Amino acid sequence: MDTYSVWKKRIALLALFLCVYLAGGGIGMIYPCPFLADRAAAESGNWGLSFQEEGAAPVGNASSEELRQYRAAYVDDTEEKVIYLTFDCGFENGNTEAILDALNKHHATGTFFVVGHFLESCPDLIRRMADEGHIVGNHTYHHPDMSQISSMESFEKELSDVESLYRSITGTEMSRFYRPPQGKYSTENLTMAKELGYTTFFWSLAYVDWLTDDQPTAQEAYDKLLTRIHPGAIVLLHNTSSTNAAILDDLLTKWEEMGYHFAPLSDLAAKL
Repeated sequence: MDTYSVWKKRIALLALFLCVYLAGGGIGMIYPCPFLADRAAAESGNWGLSFQEEGAAPVGNASSEELRQYRAAYVDDTEEKVIYLTFDCGFENGNTEAILDALNKHHATGTFFVVGHFLESCPDLIRRMADEGHIVGNHTYHHPDMSQISSMESFEKELSDVESLYRSITGTEMSRFYRPPQGKYSTENLTMAKELGYTTFFWSLAYVDWLTDDQPTAQEAYDKLLTRIHPGAIVLLHNTSSTNAAILDDLLTKWEEMGYHFAPLSDLAAKL
């Protein structure tokens, strides 16, 4: 084996060691390791974060500057203690009403990224979201891996079918905010979304709340959501989480006690 190959292998092993070390050392890796991710806006892959300092925004697969060219964001680059609350809605299992109640109690505007099934099965909840001033965003109709869709026709249909159904339910046009299912994306996707008039939103804070048969305890949720909150955070929560439904009122109170306030995602969109 030549010297170049030997060093190449050693560097790869060192990068893997660092990823494992950081993941186990409490710094808080979520999804892909940044040492192995393509930092030039990650041509394609899963959205990922690395939390490196408590109270500070995490490092993403791509920087805010890299994402901005596609009218996309994962965080608001600000020192203001503002939080943008977002919820991914794949289906309904009885928790969304409590989430809406908590948001209303705190006069907080949420953004609900919905798929076709949620629109089809829960038109009353969609109308309530709209009537109470929340934003309904586009999470695609079928929740596919959008990074595997290369044609504009197929990409647009996943979004336009959601738009049409929302229009038939509410009589109004939905906000052109898009979140890629599972955070899977490509720069080609981001370009297509921009050409369709969409702003793409990833997130800067989330936790494992989507396993409905293995929900975190309230304390486990607080351990992640209170220690990792930061100015300009786009928080992703799932509407299917019974833990989220149970703690959201108290969670919002705790964040307010830390000096944070809540703003609609449209405020951040206006900056892009």
